[in-house]
Amino acid sequence: MPQGTFQPARTASPQTSSRFDAGEGLGLPMPPHHLEAEQAVLGACMYTAAAVDAVRPILQAADFYRPAHADIWRSVLSLRDEGSPTDPIALGEELGRIGALARVGGVAYLHTLASATPGPGNCDYYAEIVREKAELRRLQAVAAQTLQQSGNEGADPDQIRVHLQSALEITAGRGVSGSGRLGRFAVDGWDFVSEYGAQVPPIWGTPEQTGWASGESMMLVGPPGVGKSTIAHQLVMARLGFQRLVLGMPVTEGRRVLYLAMDRPPQIARALRRLVRPEDEEILRDRLVVWAGPLPTTLDREPNLLAELAAHHDADTVVIDSIKDIVGKLTDDEAVGAYNRARQQLLRSGAELLELHHQRKATADAKPGGRPTLDRVYGTTWFTAGAGSVMILSGGAGNTVVELHHAKTVTGEIGPLTVIHDHQRGTSRVDEPLDPYKLLHDAPNGLTSKELAAQMTGELDPSAKDQEKARRVLKGLFEAGQATKDQELGGNRQVRYRARARHMVAVS
Repeated sequence: MPQGTFQPARTASPQTSSRFDAGEGLGLPMPPHHLEAEQAVLGACMYTAAAVDAVRPILQAADFYRPAHADIWRSVLSLRDEGSPTDPIALGEELGRIGALARVGGVAYLHTLASATPGPGNCDYYAEIVREKAELRRLQAVAAQTLQQSGNEGADPDQIRVHLQSALEITAGRGVSGSGRLGRFAVDGWDFVSEYGAQVPPIWGTPEQTGWASGESMMLVGPPGVGKSTIAHQLVMARLGFQRLVLGMPVTEGRRVLYLAMDRPPQIARALRRLVRPEDEEILRDRLVVWAGPLPTTLDREPNLLAELAAHHDADTVVIDSIKDIVGKLTDDEAVGAYNRARQQLLRSGAELLELHHQRKATADAKPGGRPTLDRVYGTTWFTAGAGSVMILSGGAGNTVVELHHAKTVTGEIGPLTVIHDHQRGTSRVDEPLDPYKLLHDAPNGLTSKELAAQMTGELDPSAKDQEKARRVLKGLFEAGQATKDQELGGNRQVRYRARARHMVAVS
């Protein structure tokens, strides 16, 4: 088959005419299309299998404007899958076998396509033209449908927006068969286990004890006032490069943080301000974006919104403060399932996610002081099921000392940790285990159980439970011969214990 000069076949038999061609010659606007490019692609694919392989990732049959061309393309792919030739003769046989030869214009039209093509060398270039025209047609169809829906009586803007976004997603996916919706995130098995399964440096923590893993969300849970935002703000400042450690664990620096301050923005601003210095202005203006107040809609209604926000603000880290303000109904499986899809779409886009959430109210059957478990997290189990790491803070509102438990781990468990908040500076540190004997030894006048409890908990007025615990500790020191105690006092006055010097026993 001679390649010859490219002379597009502008005329065709009646059988090849599309139903859309009725507008030609009548002055009606035609949908975007390029018949010459379609003919060039199909003709090129009749020359070599390499041309078919080059075009296949770019076009689907639905991308061809003329239905006859779509039929021919399906037969080309069918023959290629069988390892058969795709020249006009072979195509004629295949189309005849399925009863479509006359519909496409017969063997004569196949030879016309083969002779009109500029050759297989630039087939991918012409395929891109066909693809772009197909995308424009689909966008026009979406726009027409949106226009029609918006004109209906009682139209719901939010519902129309959701339908529009879904239609645009599908349209974008259809645009490229090999790299679109059905293939964009598909990888072969080896790449999956070697790349996705590879050990990556944690965002917070160490490879052996990871608090926040890259590609997985971290959820910080606790009742109001225990310091969730305080710890989150320190993680934000570390992601911005202002500090290296949070609670003694290293944090990997990021590029830009999007902080969704939906729960009492003024209070969040005041809390974050404790960590900020005047010289930090340039970095905060450039690398920290704060969304103050509620989002335009909830994520269960628009699951794409979270990833779109991160992309719009070029953020590689998103902080949600807090989840209750971004999901319509926390106890509804469908709503929380939609939130989890939003979460996974964000992570798949390459952004990291830190979530602040609340716990259930204490129940009568809950063990006081017991280890927090995932069922303490408010809402359905899908919240924690989709999270990579879940940490739970326990304590009273405004307490200086709280407990941090790692309820869902990535690698090794962290803690439990006793965390001491500095409410004035907005910082937190891990409290090292206290030596009761040293505390007693360093107290010139000794200690009562209440005074020891105050030092061990950091509270001016420790609870009766903490005082009883301190009393047992002092009693143990007394029985071990490491402490003395003053004579028992009547009334509500507590016994005062004093340290007894530890003596080294000489060994002869």
